[in-house]
Amino acid sequence: MSYYTGRVKDYFFNPRHAGEVEGADATGDAGALTCGAVLRLSLKIDAASREVTEAKFKATGCGFLIAAANALAEMVNGLTVGEAGQLSEGTLAETAIVEHLRDVPPDRMHCLRLCRDALAAAIKHYRRTTLEEWTGEEALICTCFGVSEKTIEHEIQTGSLRTIKQVTQACNAGGGCHSCHPLIEDILEDYWRRAGF
Repeated sequence: MSYYTGRVKDYFFNPRHAGEVEGADATGDAGALTCGAVLRLSLKIDAASREVTEAKFKATGCGFLIAAANALAEMVNGLTVGEAGQLSEGTLAETAIVEHLRDVPPDRMHCLRLCRDALAAAIKHYRRTTLEEWTGEEALICTCFGVSEKTIEHEIQTGSLRTIKQVTQACNAGGGCHSCHPLIEDILEDYWRRAGF
């Protein structure tokens, strides 16, 4: 009887997303001291929609790591950078992978954490690159969706927006990883202070 069962066995013997994305827009590496496993996740991201259009992995490790990495690659395909960033927070990725694979022993949970760490590293790489490549004259506030300060101010003015949620609905800013929420809050406060309200 095989040590691997069900979807874990299928993904281990037939990984659909193994390899490296050619011309990747983001890569993330992670390693586990527990077992010596190493994982690299590479992503292709559409510049206009900020959606992950291709995700692949390279791994040295056990079948559970390979199955988990394959599951993660399937899950992030089609997500926006912001949604993928949210998935890498806390234990969301591990929970989603467990639900996807259905059969992960407790002693292999570190494989899932490795996947989360590689995803977080890839998203961080993408954000850093986006900031470095930004050519706009105004400040880039939301790196997940490439929204500038000027765009946010315009949306606040034309829509009489008062909350971060309203700003997100108007132009997507703040809809990803949420790291720009304090900046959006500052822009809102500054605008309404200058407007005399």
